[in-house]
Amino acid sequence: MNIDHIDLSRVDLNLLVALDALLAERSVTRAAARVGLGQSAMSSTLGRLRALFDDELLTRAPEGMRPTPRAMALAEPVRTALRQIQALVRREDSFDPATVERVFTISLPDSVEVLLGPRLLAYLRAEAPGVRLLLRTIDRGRILAELDADQVDLGIGLFTEGQAHHKMRLLHRDRYVCLFNPARVGLAAPISLADYVRFPHILTSLRGTAHGVVDDALAKIGLGRTIAVTTPSFVAVPFLVRDAPVIATMHARVANFFAGTLGLSVSPAPVALDDVAISMLWHASYDADPAHAWLRRTLLRLASEVESADQSGQNSAINPVPTTTTISESGRPSRA
Repeated sequence: MNIDHIDLSRVDLNLLVALDALLAERSVTRAAARVGLGQSAMSSTLGRLRALFDDELLTRAPEGMRPTPRAMALAEPVRTALRQIQALVRREDSFDPATVERVFTISLPDSVEVLLGPRLLAYLRAEAPGVRLLLRTIDRGRILAELDADQVDLGIGLFTEGQAHHKMRLLHRDRYVCLFNPARVGLAAPISLADYVRFPHILTSLRGTAHGVVDDALAKIGLGRTIAVTTPSFVAVPFLVRDAPVIATMHARVANFFAGTLGLSVSPAPVALDDVAISMLWHASYDADPAHAWLRRTLLRLASEVESADQSGQNSAINPVPTTTTISESGRPSRA
């Protein structure tokens, strides 16, 4: 399609910047603060946007301001256009990790934070001291909306849904193992299926539900288990296991880490469980952002280093894939 330069010249680009902020914040006050305007100026800008698009765009609602269907349809094209313009005016070859000043918000499970966090922080302090991290516990029910609202730069975890503008890249694959204290349960690896269902279990669930992939696998063979504790914290699990006669089923890499640290034992799970894929998730509008792309490459490299440093030999290998894909495959939440 040919560009009508005369018609396009009548459009103030700042209106699109304001629209993006309004749709992200759904509040005139917060949007004004986000782009550095006064509240009255943002109200006037909203009026100009309504005239430009011949639509109310945002209407008052009990919870704040609610976008109209027209506004929802504009959200992604406007965000993508602004990111592309930003990439055009920035010189990509001028990006230097040593001098960049940036805050990255990353949502991730605490198990991934334990394994990758120390290496990432050490690397940033040495190579990119101006980069700061805001780490948050991931909420799988909200992560897509948080990415769309530009509240999170990157999500890390097990993802099973998304839209075309949500991009995903594999960090590593892992498998489930059992973590236990042999002094508390009186068992040695490998644990039998009979002992596995005889002892109570700890379930880690980010959604707070007392049912996981282990329960599904046991149900297929006509068995069940007793859940003693359900917790959203992977980091708490080894300490619970250390002091009580219980079994935890968790990802092998973090289980081996805690076993070596706290003197616990690891056993193959005596029930068939699918491997898990831990991935990075981000909004497609950040594809061409040099700092964001650098962070993704850094995390991929550090994930490979974690694999190389793993001395247990019991984990599945980390195999970063060379391509980036949209999310379309189905899977299970990371609950065991």
